[in-house]
Amino acid sequence: MRRALERPAGALPVATTAPLPKARRLAGVAAMAGSGLSNQTGAAVGALAFPVLGPLGVVAVRQYVAALALLAVGRPRLRGFTWRQWWPVLLLAGVFGMMNLSLYSAVDRIGLGLAVTLEFLGPLAIALAASRRRLDAGCAVLAAAGVVVLMRPRPSADYTGMALGLVAACCWASYILLNRLVGQRIPGAQGAAAAATVSALAFLPAGIVVALRHPPTAGAVLCAVTAGVLSSAVPYLADLMTLRHVPAQTFGLFMSVNPVLAAVVGWAVLGQKLGGAEWAGIGAVVLANAASLATTPA
Repeated sequence: MRRALERPAGALPVATTAPLPKARRLAGVAAMAGSGLSNQTGAAVGALAFPVLGPLGVVAVRQYVAALALLAVGRPRLRGFTWRQWWPVLLLAGVFGMMNLSLYSAVDRIGLGLAVTLEFLGPLAIALAASRRRLDAGCAVLAAAGVVVLMRPRPSADYTGMALGLVAACCWASYILLNRLVGQRIPGAQGAAAAATVSALAFLPAGIVVALRHPPTAGAVLCAVTAGVLSSAVPYLADLMTLRHVPAQTFGLFMSVNPVLAAVVGWAVLGQKLGGAEWAGIGAVVLANAASLATTPA
């Protein structure tokens, strides 16, 4: 279960399972809180640039920033890669770009909180599918009930936005599986850095077209760059420290709070308010994940 909740940030070290001093654990929790808040704040700030750049333009800039951050850390030796290493890297690059594009497009249509909640079904589905426990089956039913509440028929429902959120969920699930494969075949963060670089190059033509059709303002570019830093570089570096200071199960449990953080940040930064039914749906997805994780043997 805990491996299914890896953040889309590259090949991270395995979380510790040994007891740690209280001060170090508190530092790890603080890093997790900062990482989650940074990730969701970055997405919200990026959404501020949608009127000028659109989701495609913002994602393009985010991919550029992610590539620069991961290149600095991973320093991949691209010339030494074999085809056996390249093909999962290329698939990972495609999934990485589609994941962010579908998520940001969903955020543009249905808001940050609902989009992130639907996206979170990806890693949750992988974790539950790998289990044979009755409790996890119950968690799957609870999560499904939450999705039904979120996607219930109503005049204001944006089913295209919801579908994009589910596409992002499928992409995140694929990202996790491919990231594991890349990590097995390429040492360190080289594979993740290579995939981010290929994805950034693929978005280069799109970024040029967006810039020519809709000349960007300085404010819009700043928001897009900030989104890249807060949603890619900061979480990656924070997770590098976190996974050395907290148990894997604690890390996974805290990640389940991300949909709630997204809803709160969406309300605070973007003014996106949710009704009681939406909060109930988000709560069901979070509870399903947390219950499954909390009862998973270490």
